[in-house]
Amino acid sequence: MTISTPSLPPLAARHQELLQSEPRLRARDAAAKLGVSEAELLATGAQGARAIRLAPRWEDLVADLESLGRVMVLTRNEWAVIEKEGPFGNIKFFGPVGQVVGEEVDLRLFTNNWRSAFAAEIETAKGERQSLQFFDRHGVAVFKIYLLPESDASAFAALVEKFRSEEPALVAEPPAARRPEQPDANVDRAGLIEAWRALTDTHDFFRLFGRFGVSRTQVLRLADADLARPIALTNLEGTLQWAAAGKHEIMVFVGNPGIVEIHTGAVNRIAEAHGWLNVLDPDFNLHVRTEGLSAAWAVAKPTSDGPVHSLEFYDQNGETVVQLFGKRKPGKPEIPAWTQHVASLS
Repeated sequence: MTISTPSLPPLAARHQELLQSEPRLRARDAAAKLGVSEAELLATGAQGARAIRLAPRWEDLVADLESLGRVMVLTRNEWAVIEKEGPFGNIKFFGPVGQVVGEEVDLRLFTNNWRSAFAAEIETAKGERQSLQFFDRHGVAVFKIYLLPESDASAFAALVEKFRSEEPALVAEPPAARRPEQPDANVDRAGLIEAWRALTDTHDFFRLFGRFGVSRTQVLRLADADLARPIALTNLEGTLQWAAAGKHEIMVFVGNPGIVEIHTGAVNRIAEAHGWLNVLDPDFNLHVRTEGLSAAWAVAKPTSDGPVHSLEFYDQNGETVVQLFGKRKPGKPEIPAWTQHVASLS
């Protein structure tokens, strides 16, 4: 039985019909089943109330997010979702790269990969929620902001009016073909290892990829064992349980090409459900679909403060799903408990 009515555009009607059979289906997955991008699905009003297109004045728009007060910020990739509650603050931009550095909301923004944004009221299991949603050129969500009961609704309305835009019709570009790795034998492995060992800042690690023409997992595969070694996928849950049991504060990174969202602090309630490994804490949620994990590595990066160790989890395409670090601040060494924990893993 079709539920299409004259008041619904065809895509919105198809979405409603899909939700009749799968009411818990996430917007990202619904869009994939309907053969459209998530941004296109949202733009039609298929997820609830009318979506309002916002002008892509990224630096100004992000600066105004501070006026909203406490909100929930959600970032995801294909296999992981991170949700943090808190206010925006300490916002800085360095060209197309921005940062939001707070105790609760901690983000790294790469606006070259942003293409569209919307304000929308979304129908959820908990009722309607006001949101701001940002997408890349392919119509894939970069990140989303949801208002909380304590958020400033009047500031939200003012922000929407300020950035309301009549942008051209949304056209999502098809995903680019994945670039194949160059053969390992063609890589200057000795130069790569030498440059890695000469690092003084973890942020410089990313420059190795372009400098030597390698993918991230290729870098790990070519490294000496004291710099990177494969470990069991079960170490994701094991490390979260270790942190919760020992009250160890850690850092959790989840991102995509447009953003990285970071949790720093404790984790407490760890639970598995329906193929997802979850952290379900009051102001921090993490959800990892474990079937998407294909490889895990323990990685060491030299810095001026001593070595920094991470646990890094990848999907079958070599894309980063989630990374874990011990809690640390610039100018201070890594906490010994984390160093010892990483060394114990196999």
